[in-house]
Amino acid sequence: MNRKLIVAIATAVILVAGTYIAIQFAKGYRPDLRKREIRGTGLLVTNSVPIGAQVFLNGKLTTATNDTTNLPPGEYEVEIKKDGYISWKKTLKIEEELVTQAIARLFPSVTDLRPLTFTGAENLTPSPDGQKIAYVVTASSEDVKKGVWVLDMVTRPFSLSKDPIQIVRNTENLDFGNATLLWSPDSAQLLAHFPEGEKTVVSETNILLDAGGLNREEALRDATARLPVIFSQWEEQLAHKLNDQLLTLPSEMQNIATGSATNLYFSPDEEKLLLTATNEAEIPEKLIPPLPASSTQQEQRLLEPGNVYVYDLKEDRNFLIAQRQEPPAELGTLRQKILLVDRITQNLPFIEEASPSAYTKLQKETTQSTISEFAAQYAPISAGQLQWFPDSNHLIQTEEDKITILEYDGTNRAAVYAGSLLDRFAYSWPDGSKLLILTNLNPQSELPANLYAINLK
Repeated sequence: MNRKLIVAIATAVILVAGTYIAIQFAKGYRPDLRKREIRGTGLLVTNSVPIGAQVFLNGKLTTATNDTTNLPPGEYEVEIKKDGYISWKKTLKIEEELVTQAIARLFPSVTDLRPLTFTGAENLTPSPDGQKIAYVVTASSEDVKKGVWVLDMVTRPFSLSKDPIQIVRNTENLDFGNATLLWSPDSAQLLAHFPEGEKTVVSETNILLDAGGLNREEALRDATARLPVIFSQWEEQLAHKLNDQLLTLPSEMQNIATGSATNLYFSPDEEKLLLTATNEAEIPEKLIPPLPASSTQQEQRLLEPGNVYVYDLKEDRNFLIAQRQEPPAELGTLRQKILLVDRITQNLPFIEEASPSAYTKLQKETTQSTISEFAAQYAPISAGQLQWFPDSNHLIQTEEDKITILEYDGTNRAAVYAGSLLDRFAYSWPDGSKLLILTNLNPQSELPANLYAINLK
């Protein structure tokens, strides 16, 4: 045989064999010298924030985060530790030829508090976009500082931060300490509602404020007569947003979410849904094709009234987050009204029968209850003790004297604060770097409560 031909054939064989070996190696196949065989493995990718944490597999230090490890298929207890931070632990299933991720957000184990206000803060009201907090100052020694203030929480480069700005001052007839505040859906305006007979206010008064700067006293106008129009416009904005979100769900899940649950809140990335069950219902299996290497954490597809769940739209998995003794009050009733109006208007496939217009009902209700319903649509903080963390992978749970941050599947509950917590108020900075709380560190004094920031880095 021609020598050149032999060399060419040998070269081709080596290339084919090398390519095959490289492909199998990439899939995770490794030689097992003890059993004298090639075994399939899976990949475990570990990442942490902050970086540089230690990774323990089944109790043994194995590597550091931001690394990839080949492992035989099976279940592993993965623990990620870093000094000064609360440890992360989860049991993960490694499958042959698949990549399993362990992404740990580590929270500080020591609370670092920094005051953000010094003259008190009352009636804390987060904006719908999650970037601002409105509050009222009533205890300042300077009358000119009493009124409504807005704290901008957007993180800026070079550690520059904006100081709170005052958007309206108390007047002779309007003490904003007696007002209920409500944001517009676009977070550009604030409605200050003074109930009828509230001290200096003889009849119901509603003042619409620009949230971007100081509203002069001479420019303040009573918007009570225009409230039905204003609320209808705001309601329409919420309706379109809600329906766009609901239509991302499988049709069976749409029916469950709108018929057997209340207080529906999509995560910031709109890939998960926080809900509270009102009726018993079961989420059918395999609403979407299963994804490779999806979550292997225990799920609960049978909904029980009063329990709180998170449904993962991408992986079609449902996790039990909290149990309650009594079914919750449906604070978010406007959500159902909005949905109903838009169902009728757009004739969505799952509409079965028409009902009286929600707009007519809305006009018959008091302004105060309508404000509460609008607020409940903006953020879970108005409707319960659970709210989304900005990364969409965690939830914030508040209790009387404790704040816990947990993963959306109910695991890794990290107590990031224990102590005085007024009104159970806790709210995250938009980038997740800080947590806002309302507290009085000297409760025996007559000083008002202030806003403090807990560092989560």
